[in-house]
Parts: sequence; C-alpha cells; structure tokens
Amino acid sequence: MLRGGAPERIGSTILAVGSVLTVVAVSAAPMRFGSVEIGIFLVDVAALVGFLILALRAERWWPLWVTSLQVIGTTAHAVKLVNPEVIRWAYAFALAFWSYPMLALLVLGTWNHQRRLAKFGVDKSWSSSSGRSEPRPRTGPIV
Repeated sequence: MLRGGAPERIGSTILAVGSVLTVVAVSAAPMRFGSVEIGIFLVDVAALVGFLILALRAERWWPLWVTSLQVIGTTAHAVKLVNPEVIRWAYAFALAFWSYPMLALLVLGTWNHQRRLAKFGVDKSWSSSSGRSEPRPRTGPIV
C-alpha cells in the first residue's frame, strides 16, 4: 500500500477490506461452510466488481489476473449452491486459496511499479480511456 501507485493502493484496499468483512460475515463455527456463506458471497461479489473496475481502468496487467482469480473464488459459492454435498473443508479451501496468489500478484505489481519509477521517473496508472487524469512528475523543488 505504501510503495504502490494508485492502482496498487486501490487493490490492496479491496483485499484488506474484503478480508476484514469476510471475518465479520462468516457463519458461527458449528454451521460454518455447511451451506452457502451468503455474507462471504456478498463480500466476494463486491470485491469482484471492484477488481473488475480496476482492471478496466488501470494501466497494469496484474488487476486482470487478480480479477480472474476472484472469479474462480466466487464461483465456489455457485458450486456449493448447485451441490450442497460439497465437503465443508473443500468449500472453505476453494474460497480461501485464491487470496494467496492474489496477494503475490499485488506484490509483483507493486515491485514492477517501483521498477518503472526508477527507470523512467514516472509510471502511468490509468488507461487513456478511463477518464482519470495522471499526476505530472515533479521536475523541480517545491516552493
């Protein structure tokens, strides 16, 4: 969050808020993952929408991959809905597993951002069709 550009900060915020809301939304222990976790499903859909918007607007590759991993994770809810006999731990694993590669992609995207800044002095955050304006790099002392 501290080293990334605007897309990385937004992506890390989506992941952090989603993690906190997932802990809040999970069912009580005896019933956990026995049926579709509606609260977690809603958090996952909101995160999916956030990552999709970020992927469409950002001038980065990593939000596309994170969005696709979020689609896979969100699909686990549909699998449990269609087949309630899916084992609890398999459902829980399918929901949680994808967050780790997502974090790795965010770290790699942040590293690439820092690399581009070091090489070019600027790193364009938003695509020209996103309607977002780019900050200009500082060229002199701030007065």
